[in-house]
Amino acid sequence: MSSTDTSTVPGSPQPVNSRGRVIVASLIGTTVEFYDFYVYATAAVLVFPQLFFPGQNETTQLLSSFAVFGVAFVARPLGSIVFGHFGDKFGRKGTLVASLLTMGIATFLIGCLPTALVPGWEFWAPALLVVMRFAQGLALGGEWSGAALLATENAPANKRAIYGTFPQLGAPIGFIIANVIFLVASYTLTPAAFQAWGWRVPFLLSAVMVIIGLYVRLKLIETPAFTKVIESNEVAKLPLGRVFKTSWRQLILGTFIMLATYVLFYLMTTFTLTYGTRASSLDAARAAAEKAGKPMTEAAAAAFVPGLGYTRNDFLWMLIAGVVFFGIFTLVSGPLAEKYGRRKMLIGVTAGIFAFGLLFVPLFSGGFVGTMALLILGFSLMGLTFGPMGALLPELFPTNVRYTGSAISYNFSSILGAAVAPFIAVALWELADGSPVLVGVYLTSMAVLTLIALFVSKETRDLDYENNVA
Repeated sequence: MSSTDTSTVPGSPQPVNSRGRVIVASLIGTTVEFYDFYVYATAAVLVFPQLFFPGQNETTQLLSSFAVFGVAFVARPLGSIVFGHFGDKFGRKGTLVASLLTMGIATFLIGCLPTALVPGWEFWAPALLVVMRFAQGLALGGEWSGAALLATENAPANKRAIYGTFPQLGAPIGFIIANVIFLVASYTLTPAAFQAWGWRVPFLLSAVMVIIGLYVRLKLIETPAFTKVIESNEVAKLPLGRVFKTSWRQLILGTFIMLATYVLFYLMTTFTLTYGTRASSLDAARAAAEKAGKPMTEAAAAAFVPGLGYTRNDFLWMLIAGVVFFGIFTLVSGPLAEKYGRRKMLIGVTAGIFAFGLLFVPLFSGGFVGTMALLILGFSLMGLTFGPMGALLPELFPTNVRYTGSAISYNFSSILGAAVAPFIAVALWELADGSPVLVGVYLTSMAVLTLIALFVSKETRDLDYENNVA
């Protein structure tokens, strides 16, 4: 299939991106972006606490690592403004190339960083990690909405929600690739070698996927919707000002519509890994510390809270199995959102997330079967709620401020949901003396806020997506 359909006959239609080009370009970019993000998220749990914050106890190491993890979410709204401005003013294609390059370079450089265990780098190692993490967040702030617009603005009539799932698939695919690489490294390397240099491999390998993503995206042409904005001379001089003036209500609604999705996502991918791999008892934790040659201090023992006691590799395989359902139900969500409408479908799914939060304790208490049931159910709900967002959030905004508006809603929601979710979850887990009950209540509470936003919003399925400017 050719990348574009073109004609030189006078009066013929303008060249358009072929379906295959749209699918690949929107999917591969978000796959690279989410791969890079997951590589850090996994490392933040498995190795960064010890490598970049060695002078702290186990719990404060983890909280420090999560704090750096959250830096990216602070950067994401800034990225949404910067990349949104260029995407609405100069076009989708060039902006998508820039976001991909920024993320790829930052991730590669993390793989090159000395750790705080190196003499003289006790301050600079974590400081530079924060800088690279900020750059990752900046890039992701502009990537998602650009990919969603690329897909939906090239979609045929009545298929926007289906096309909108293509960039969403990058999340489960990126997760699986990142964690399989971590697992291969851990199986082929000794624990000492993995901690010494093996963790760097997934970061460095991102360069390969960035090159592939750039190759595909550089072959794109501009979307028909943005081309119409240019031809009608409706390009916003300052998209940020225009979107706050004309679409402030949609910005608020979009932020809260996305909230439960974000909280669910980061509880399922980050908190579950922490909880699942923590020793199930203080005696087991002491034994593990002794075996590793690092006896547990009294302070660490006092701060200890129990988890499920799975090995790191076993739980990563369990997560990967769950994420397969994430991908499957992301694909399922597109046709459902076209058939029933985005709003009605998401109200039902969010009600399911509300109930799911109340099942944390009984499912986590059910041994391997219960834990797998929780992962499969949680990731299935994740696919059903995340998939339609690729169409819904862009549909909330007029074409000439669509990049900025959808990016701001998506990324401001990341601060309220994803940035603080791991931190809050760990704190609630400790508060409940190792029980996940309050973590589940937290998810249920966020689902209530999303349900309120959905109830006061309007259906967007049948709006005029191209001939709509602010």
